[in-house]
Parts: sequence; C-alpha cells; structure tokens
Amino acid sequence: MINMFEVKETNEMIQQENLDVRTITLGISLLDCISADLEQVNARVYEKITRLGRDLVKTGEEISREYGIPIVNKRISVTPMALVGGAACSTPEDFVTLAKTLDRAAQTVGVNFIGGYSALVSKGMTKADELLIRSIPQALAQTERVCSSVNLGSTKTGINMDAVKLMGEMVLETARATSEKDSLGCAKLVVFCNAPDDNPFMAGAFHGVTEADAVINVGVSGPGVVKHALEKVRGENFEVLCETIKKTAFKITRVGQLVAQEASRRLGVPFGIVDLSLAPTPAIGDSVAEILEEIGLDSVGAPGTTAALALLNDQVKKGGVMASSYVGGLSGAFIPVSEDQGMIDAVTAGALTLEKLEAMTCVCSVGLDMIAIPGSTKATTIAGLIADEMAIGMVNQKTTAVRVIPVIGKDVGDTVEFGGLVGYAPVMPVNRFGCDAFVNRGGRIPAPIHSFKN
Repeated sequence: MINMFEVKETNEMIQQENLDVRTITLGISLLDCISADLEQVNARVYEKITRLGRDLVKTGEEISREYGIPIVNKRISVTPMALVGGAACSTPEDFVTLAKTLDRAAQTVGVNFIGGYSALVSKGMTKADELLIRSIPQALAQTERVCSSVNLGSTKTGINMDAVKLMGEMVLETARATSEKDSLGCAKLVVFCNAPDDNPFMAGAFHGVTEADAVINVGVSGPGVVKHALEKVRGENFEVLCETIKKTAFKITRVGQLVAQEASRRLGVPFGIVDLSLAPTPAIGDSVAEILEEIGLDSVGAPGTTAALALLNDQVKKGGVMASSYVGGLSGAFIPVSEDQGMIDAVTAGALTLEKLEAMTCVCSVGLDMIAIPGSTKATTIAGLIADEMAIGMVNQKTTAVRVIPVIGKDVGDTVEFGGLVGYAPVMPVNRFGCDAFVNRGGRIPAPIHSFKN
C-alpha cells in the first residue's frame, strides 16, 4: 500500500535529486521481415516499426504528465540487422539502405534513438555479419538516430579476435567518417562481451532472438538520489552505508516498475525488464563519481575507488531485485567519462586514468564508456583496448563493453564538446606501446575453463 509519505519522498527525489526514468525502450522483432528481396525487407521493416511504435512517444509523455515522473528518452530496439538483412544484402551498401530505413522509421515515430544495427559474432562471422560490420562507418555517418553494437565474445565461446581486429579498424573508420562532428559517430557504436538480449540503454540496445515479438523495457537512473541519501549517513560504518544504498535503489526501481507496467498496459505490449543502472548525465548532482567521493574518496581514481564501486554496484542490485520481479539488461553503475561531470573533473585533475577506468570495469556496468582518445591512435591499439575489456567480461562472467571515440584532429590536452546527454570530454592519453603482433595473430581466444557447465 502506497502512503502519502512515500508519495512526498518520491516527489522530492524527482524535484531535487535528478530522479528520472532514463528510457522506455520498445523492443521489436523483425524476424518476420526477412526476405531475399532487399526492397521488400526495407518496406517490411519500416511498416512494422512505425505500426508498433506509433504510440510510444505519446504514451511516455502521458505517463510522465499523469504521474509527474520525468521520462527522458523514448527508444526502439530491433532484432540484430545482420540477421534481418542476411538473405537480401550482398554488399555493405545494401546494409546501409537498412540503416537509412531504421533512421526514417525512428524519425516517423519520434523516438530519440533506434538500436539494433548489430551483429553477434562471439564465435565466428557469417558473410552477412562481416558485411554489416564493414558498413557501420558509412551507416552511422549517414543517419542521425541509428545506434550500432557488435558482440565480440562471451564466457561460453571465448573472444573472436578476428572480429576484435576488424572492429578496431571500424571504430577508427567511423571516427574519420564523422570527423566534421568531432567523430561523434563513435558515440553511437559499442562493442560487447556477454551482451544481454534485453538492454534498454543505447548505444548497445538490440532485441534478442529469444524475446517476444514486442516488449517494453525500462531503464531507470538516479545517481543524485543515492548521493543525497549517503550525505545523511556521512561517517557511518559500512553496514549503514550498504543498507542506505539498498533502500534507495529499491525506491528508484519501484518508480521504474510503475512506469514499465503502465506503459505495457497502455501499449498492449508485454513488460520485459527494469534495468536499474545508475546512469549519470552531465548535470550537476547527477554523477556516479560524486557517489564514490561521498563514500570517502578525495577523488574518483584514488586508491579505494574499485572497492567503493564494487560496493555500490552490489548494493544497487540487491536493493533493485527486491523492487521488481523482472530485473535485467545491464543493471549496475555506469562510468561514462563524457556523461559524468565528476568523472570529467577527475580526468582533468589527473586522478583518473584509462588504466584505472579499466580496473573499475571489473566490478561495474559496463566498461570503457564514452572516452575520448587521440585521433592518431592506431586501429590495432583500439583493438587491444577492446580485447582487454572483452577478457574482463569473459573471465568474470559479466557484461563488458567499449565505447571509445578517437577524435580526429584532437590530442591529449584538448577537450571535445559533444552536447546533450553525451556531454563533453577531455582527450585521454593511451599507452604508447603497441600490440600489433598480438592483434594480428587471428583466430579465437578460447573460453575459460569455468565456461564448461553442461
């Protein structure tokens, strides 16, 4: 039973502490759009997305008005397009036509982004997978709302190093193809290990083949709410600290559960999951880094940072799973540099390095995220960064990801303005020693011994 105290408490979290529902994401299966005729595939894809998604934005706005809960983004995710276009596409340019169709459909229904320009290649690549991957730079340069992701490894299959090498090249090509926008195309491109089928957050959202024909997934946020709660227990021991985070995560997730169920009912689409990730924004007071500093660090990046982040991530999940029967997606604390003012400040002060960020990804969601690096960085070096992050995910049986932006024409010491929710970022140095021979070996890194569960 909801009482007036809880209503008042939730209102305060919304008005004063940046609580919001970060996204309602409508997942749509496009498997029934497959055809050997490319023109027919494009027509079917556009028709299905616009038919199922036509009321998404309106419904989100109505729920936001009626309940007083900010819903920042309305998004769509679709079946990985390498599967949808496999029978019809014989060149990268063919796949680009599908990206343009996705973009046109997203614009028609009014969503912020559409995800699923994706390939799943953790063990090997089909011809269609490779064609889609090679089309990514052109696709992201010629669209506004399309997001792309590629799953390169898993605990069960190991790491596809041929695909890792190729993605290092594609990240750099995407940067060059969008160089007039400070390589912003790379902000819409992410690579994964152990990618989940039900992630509502961009750029990594796609609608997994195990999902229903359509489903509603919701991503909540609220770093400011957690920080505000921790300010009230400053100086208390770890038991009090953990209990406070758990209780706060429970309240945040209940808001997401309410929105998800209401959106599901109004749209006539099954409710999928609530992703209870703490997703920061560039807004002051909406920072994961500031939570870590409230826990007791002088600056994020200081000794103790990884332990503090592990504690935060675990308690958020423990609190959140009690608030919803269906928690999924990524669920944890995001540490994107450009989207978190506290992270930006730590990098600028010299407290936070790329190597420390990599260590932090062992215990957080999701990985090396929204990090600007010099545009002169080699493709093999980017592939090496990707391989390291994939290894962390593979061995630790968790989702990890890389979204780095080699900004063409920029170097260490420069700052890049992306704008909006993606914010701005100082260009971070990358280790100057190479890994060419490692990346060029080819083949797969085998799955770890603990992958054998059958």
